[in-house]
Amino acid sequence: MKHILVVEDESVIRTALRRLLERNEYQVSEAASVAEADSRHTLVNFDLIISDLRLPGAPGTDLIQMAADVPVLIMTSYASLRSAVDSMRMGAVDYIAKPFDHSDMVNAVQRIIFDHPAPRAEGDSNQANATANTQPGGILGKCSAMLTLFDHVKKVAPTDSTVLVLGETGTGKELVAKTVHQQSLRRDKSLISVNCAAIPETLIESELFGYEKGAFTGANASRMGLIEAADGGTLFLDEIGELPMEAQARLLRFIQEGEIRRIGSVHSRKVNVRLICATHRNLQSLASKGQFRQDLFYRINVLRLSLPPLRERGKDILQLAESLLVQHAERLEAGTKHLSPRAIQAITTYQWPGNVRELQHAIERAVILSDSDEIDNSALGIDLELINVNRIRGDGPASVTVQLPHINNDPPEDLSLEDYFQRFVLEHQDSMSETELAKKLGVSRKCLWERRQRFSIPRKKNSPGSRRQKRAAAGKSA
Repeated sequence: MKHILVVEDESVIRTALRRLLERNEYQVSEAASVAEADSRHTLVNFDLIISDLRLPGAPGTDLIQMAADVPVLIMTSYASLRSAVDSMRMGAVDYIAKPFDHSDMVNAVQRIIFDHPAPRAEGDSNQANATANTQPGGILGKCSAMLTLFDHVKKVAPTDSTVLVLGETGTGKELVAKTVHQQSLRRDKSLISVNCAAIPETLIESELFGYEKGAFTGANASRMGLIEAADGGTLFLDEIGELPMEAQARLLRFIQEGEIRRIGSVHSRKVNVRLICATHRNLQSLASKGQFRQDLFYRINVLRLSLPPLRERGKDILQLAESLLVQHAERLEAGTKHLSPRAIQAITTYQWPGNVRELQHAIERAVILSDSDEIDNSALGIDLELINVNRIRGDGPASVTVQLPHINNDPPEDLSLEDYFQRFVLEHQDSMSETELAKKLGVSRKCLWERRQRFSIPRKKNSPGSRRQKRAAAGKSA
């Protein structure tokens, strides 16, 4: 059973929240202040800490550092974008506005515990060792998935076994391959990197295996292949899923026998190469469809390293962004730069489909385009504020992120999401139907109706939606 600590000075709210969580099969402990939470409980033993922002004595955000890697969900009745951003900048995993829906709270708790499994103080010693060194090879990350990756890299690097690195495009698979090589016994030898998707299909075999003089038209001299060039060292085949079937057959023999034969040659050559492969595709699925050799998949699927997408790395996103900001500012001699609250809001809520590579390019562009020392969200190329739909909607997936539709006249930074909902509905209900309003806000019609009732925003009888319903009813009667 997952264990949650609730830190709230108002006993009525604290008791209600404890009962809600216990009904959903969570074990709950309570505290009325940060000092009481620290003195009565071992914070690192919890799976999640839910704390009010404003508490007697120290603010709830002080628990973020005290709890180490345990996720902290901040509750606040002062629900503004600025207070939320400030909390997330300090390391809070998320925030929720009071008064909150019970379903909103339960959904948030389920999502956070699933995405951020908290390590125990008495837990795995390997996890503790990984925590002590979270940046092998320059890779940044302290989330659970990255700590697991660092631990696996430490174990597989000294071996000569084949490694398969899995992850979406832009997650840093080549950086992981370089880290494995740097921590291996072959670190003093060459690391040859090959992007299989970047070499034309007609040239891939000659590039990998080399060729003899006269082997084909244009082969005016013998040439060593990239596998042979990596002899004694490591060969990294990026995007191996794009390798043509003919080249896959030759690669399979190299893996099985440890030898290659140049195109046009009758003699084979022994090579001693450690192979690391990477792909963003599902090789097992491709193999079942006949688009990738099953025997080759089994040969390269020896040791697997999985890279999480950036959107699932929690607090790492802001840490990466600020580290990249320092690097690019120094390289471009742009002076000291810092992120504005709105930029942090955009960075921590955007889904980053291009992962770390997209974030890196966004930061570089922002450093170049920003005239001031403060980087704003517009310089990042994120034109609209991206807000987690769970902040607005009362149903549906909790982790979906949507673009908030436009409100006339830019809203102030301290505009709460509740105020935002009311302003948008009031401004657009004369020109939009209920279906259109719900679609724009990323919620269901039922959720829109419930929010109208909560905020006492009656639906106008002469709205486009009402007129369309009347016309439809008239048509049926005719």
